[in-house]
Amino acid sequence: MRFRSLGSGSTGNATLVESRSGHGATRVMVDCGFSLRELEARLLHENLVPADLSAVFITHEHGDHVGCALTLARKHRVPLWMSRGTWRALGAPDLPEQIHFARDGALIDVGNLQLQPYTVPHDALEPLQICFTDGPTRLGVLTDVGMATEHLLAHLENCNALLLECNHDSDMLARSHYPESLKRRIAGRLGHLSNDTSARILAACVHAGLRDVVAAHLSERNNSPELALGALAGSAAAYSVSLQAADAVSGFDWVDVRA
Repeated sequence: MRFRSLGSGSTGNATLVESRSGHGATRVMVDCGFSLRELEARLLHENLVPADLSAVFITHEHGDHVGCALTLARKHRVPLWMSRGTWRALGAPDLPEQIHFARDGALIDVGNLQLQPYTVPHDALEPLQICFTDGPTRLGVLTDVGMATEHLLAHLENCNALLLECNHDSDMLARSHYPESLKRRIAGRLGHLSNDTSARILAACVHAGLRDVVAAHLSERNNSPELALGALAGSAAAYSVSLQAADAVSGFDWVDVRA
């Protein structure tokens, strides 16, 4: 199993997860927060087209995550997985052949991959984040969440790789020119993870088998890769964990999930 980001920030989010076997490749995209034209261009850069996608999993209805999902499903007949809450937030679109409903704890088998959705606190109708396993290895994805809960920490246990939101540095956000209402939303219990909170999450789930952690969804105004990685480094210091930060525009290149 391997994963890469096509973009990770407020301008758009999409993460590819791929597993290959003798029967071919399974590719699931988590979110598609771009226009269809832009998404197709980013896929083409990886020598892929929408028909190469086995499924798309939408975490919640915010524009930088749902993007062109409905257009993609209509035009290319790509299966979409989302919660019923997300579906309702999108206006309950009538796509019975393409839309499939996900819920907390209900396992989803897509080709060589098993998807494990779990609920998180965020200001959306029924947000879900997700873990993947191909059998030997496990990948955890956690972005767009306001705080750590025992429930999400339990799902991130025993991951070999982790895509972890590090949205903002608390001091930078406090000093920013954002309206106070927006600052409260971002820093609130249903907002986004600060570097310090992400570091505490990592400290709670780090173990000898965790090989790679990617800091994701960094604010371009209220964070920096250096601050995010510096915060995570302390939590990973006792283990041989490779750390990198996703670029908001280009994401990051393929990372192999290693047992």
